[in-house]
Amino acid sequence: MNYNNSDYEIRQLTRDEELRLSRSFPVLMRKVYVWMALALVITGLTAYGVATSPALITAVATNGGLVLGLVVAELALVWGVSAAINRLSLATATLMFVAYSVLNGVTLSVIFLAYTMSSITSVFFITAGTFAAMAFVGFVTKKDLSSMGRILFMALVGLIIATVVNMFMRSTGLMMILNYVGVLVFVGLTAYDSQKIKQMLLMADNTGEGAQKLALLGSLTLYLDFINLFLYLLRIFGTRRE
Repeated sequence: MNYNNSDYEIRQLTRDEELRLSRSFPVLMRKVYVWMALALVITGLTAYGVATSPALITAVATNGGLVLGLVVAELALVWGVSAAINRLSLATATLMFVAYSVLNGVTLSVIFLAYTMSSITSVFFITAGTFAAMAFVGFVTKKDLSSMGRILFMALVGLIIATVVNMFMRSTGLMMILNYVGVLVFVGLTAYDSQKIKQMLLMADNTGEGAQKLALLGSLTLYLDFINLFLYLLRIFGTRRE
């Protein structure tokens, strides 16, 4: 009799857990992708707006100090949101994410000077399709991608170091190799991060501010994956202006 009661309680707890997840998890996952999509829209509109303003695009393209300041500000915002997410309010973290999206749009405006609009558009859709496919794989796969994630992180560190070195070597062949490596790295990271975000949000027992901040952090991670994948694909498939 005691065994049956214990067994019943375990099954009941499992059903309660599934009910909780059925309510909170989809809400949080929607927020991840909604925030990510909004950030991409903000970045795209900002980049296009700066690119179509002669004064602004000239300042970005010719003022090295301004670009350096923008990059430092972007790094500070990403680090601030990632490292201090538990201490920040949801409103503050969201505003920092929006600010980062705007600053990133300003720095990315120069791609409109280097590449044709048609190629930027086509590569964007290629990126969107690739990203969606890999995010889906990461979400539905039963295989633990943690080991792959560690390998990809080491590859990313190597990619960054090689890119910095090539800034001095100026090797076109090495740059093309790095572009393909970059695509592979961020394709893999998209799947890995998708699984990691899913597992993280599955542990959230409600849709309160703490859980929403985790969702915001997840959207920032996927946003970075998308932007980097787009840039590497653009360097490979983009048509440069004459």
